[in-house]
Amino acid sequence: MALSTGERLPSSAGGAAFGAGGPAGAAGGYSPLTAMRTEMGVVAALLAAAALGWWSTADRMAGMDAGPGASLGSVGWFTGVWATMMAAMMLPTLAPAAASFATSVRRELSRLLLFTCGYLLVWSAAGIAAYGVFELGRALFAAPLAWHGGGRWLAAGVLALAALYQLTPLKRACLTRCRSPLRRADGRVRETRRGAVALGLRTGSWCVGCSWALMAALFALGVMSLVWMGLIAVLVAAEKITPWAHGSRLLAAGVLVLLAAAVLAAPNNVPGFSVPGSTSSTQTMNSMG
Repeated sequence: MALSTGERLPSSAGGAAFGAGGPAGAAGGYSPLTAMRTEMGVVAALLAAAALGWWSTADRMAGMDAGPGASLGSVGWFTGVWATMMAAMMLPTLAPAAASFATSVRRELSRLLLFTCGYLLVWSAAGIAAYGVFELGRALFAAPLAWHGGGRWLAAGVLALAALYQLTPLKRACLTRCRSPLRRADGRVRETRRGAVALGLRTGSWCVGCSWALMAALFALGVMSLVWMGLIAVLVAAEKITPWAHGSRLLAAGVLVLLAAAVLAAPNNVPGFSVPGSTSSTQTMNSMG
């Protein structure tokens, strides 16, 4: 018998409780979007945490160089900023999975927090890896990849590759699992705190697999820019939450292709884009050391 919106699933319920990201995909008639309507407190808490993340990120990035290729500061400073950025950008998209998980564990706060922390831990690790690649590239190819050398081509190339990834079967598979990461979760795993962390790590891993190319595009546009953070956050949310996953994926690809062409042909005319070396590109990085 199908479950109504107000009914609760026992914590031992199987993966059928966690359907795809919409009513039609709910294997047991109880989808993540239904869980969101039931667990409004969880959704509100995630949105509040995300809002705090946006405020903190804006405060810490004030006056900094928002263009591509700008220094990321020390690894410790960047890790803290990146973790805050991921909380701001990604917690709203975690709401369906978190609400489903909260229903599953009868709103036990400790397991819900561990699930969320596991999710953010994966994104933090991804940020540290990106930092390493970025700084290694700067150290080895600083001159050839200067903006008026190969830097413009590199930025456009990253955007084009990110657009191409949107069209791959791997992206499609990761997005499907990212939209309903708990669908096949073993109910027994959710009974422990270790299991909550493991599910958070798994959810974060699918999310990284789905959205890493969009985050690479953020580096190409200016990782310290609130404008581009906002754009990427909207594209990620459209893919993960709206009923139009396929259309949102194609829309993101189209936006990235247009940005690649614009950055290559007329970067000074791209709204919100800070061209390295221009007078609009400020260099107040002392607070990042």
